[in-house]
Amino acid sequence: MEKRNLPNGTAVLVLGIMSIVTCCCYGFVGLILGVIAVVLANKDLKLYQESPELYLNYKNLSIGKILGIIGIVLSSLFLIVVLYAEIFVGEAGLKKFQDNLMEKAKYQQEQNQ
Repeated sequence: MEKRNLPNGTAVLVLGIMSIVTCCCYGFVGLILGVIAVVLANKDLKLYQESPELYLNYKNLSIGKILGIIGIVLSSLFLIVVLYAEIFVGEAGLKKFQDNLMEKAKYQQEQNQ
């Protein structure tokens, strides 16, 4: 029988990459893409384990699953940081922090001139 690709091998790889790329979108987008990548990878992994001699792109599947897990972790960490900043620091605290950074940048620019 002819070898063929796993049905979701390439999709898992793309979703895993996109979960890392989009992990800074408040954590939600990367988290969703990472979970989808891991679920699809587990589904195809079961298919591959039944008959490994029939499929070609197992490496794409395993790399995509790893990237999906990394994307889930990064997105979760970013989401925790965003929630912490919103809950404990608040909008006023973030505005004050931004204003302080702008003042420091102006001061350094004046010193350089």
